[in-house]
Amino acid sequence: WEAGDLVQLRLPGADRTPRSYSIASRPDADLGGGLQLLVRRHRRADGSAGAASGWLTGDCPIGGALSLRLQPHPAFRLPPALADRPLVLIGNGTGLAGLRAHLQAAERRLAAPASPRQQWVAQGLHAWLLLGERQAAHDALCDVEITHWLASGVLSRTDRVYSRDGGPHRHVQERLAAEAPRLRDWVEAGAVILLCGSRQGMASGVEASLSDALGEAALRSLHQQGRLRRDVY
Repeated sequence: WEAGDLVQLRLPGADRTPRSYSIASRPDADLGGGLQLLVRRHRRADGSAGAASGWLTGDCPIGGALSLRLQPHPAFRLPPALADRPLVLIGNGTGLAGLRAHLQAAERRLAAPASPRQQWVAQGLHAWLLLGERQAAHDALCDVEITHWLASGVLSRTDRVYSRDGGPHRHVQERLAAEAPRLRDWVEAGAVILLCGSRQGMASGVEASLSDALGEAALRSLHQQGRLRRDVY
């Protein structure tokens, strides 16, 4: 698989519709050939766990078997022509999964001899992560890894917002709107925007903020150039 791809999970037992998950790791990560997912246990209105998330986070034993099928996702992969551009990565919740795979891939490319990405690191335009979650005390997912990426230059900047902690920006689209001048600078420098997470609320709000910051014509141009890529659900 490549960064940006999905897996389809088939649950054991009854014949159920397969569930798709964003892959949260690159294939050449130091995982012994393994594949990682980022799963949040979904709670229904009656308090019961969702079928797939409940099984993955509770019923499937450590060392148990999963029935998975790789699912290429060309709309969220980075084609070679765009692979060395600066990245603006925007998401919420478990949308961090697809963004994390792209950051791992960017880290790998940055480590290559004479990497074209070094010029963007020197300009502070390598990768910018904007991430929305619920509470910093409980939902700072992959915090150690993100802190490492900031220190090592894989990430140039990170903006994390938490909807239940208050503050002027409670959602990632609000933070993006507040950073409109910076966003325009990144886009003018050739950045690719990667959007991963919930379709309702977050993705629609982000697209509205992008339109306000860049203008409809520029947003259409990004779509046409493949520089706005989405994995939303």
